[in-house]
Amino acid sequence: MDSLEKWVSLSDICDHLNLSRDTVKKMVKQQNMPGYKVDRQWRFKISEVDAWIRSNGVQNDRKAEGEIHAKND
Repeated sequence: MDSLEKWVSLSDICDHLNLSRDTVKKMVKQQNMPGYKVDRQWRFKISEVDAWIRSNGVQNDRKAEGEIHAKND
């Protein structure tokens, strides 16, 4: 990971993943996707999120509350 990589906002990571804000927040809280709350705003590093998706993946487990949907569904 590049230590000089910029932090991105919740909106930026939603656009990157093509997911809704609620879905990304659920992924952070329920599936431990890397995200950091600074004051009241979420911050992410795209490389960390991409690495997390590659290693852990988005769980296809429907036991968790709600199913992950693309925001265009």
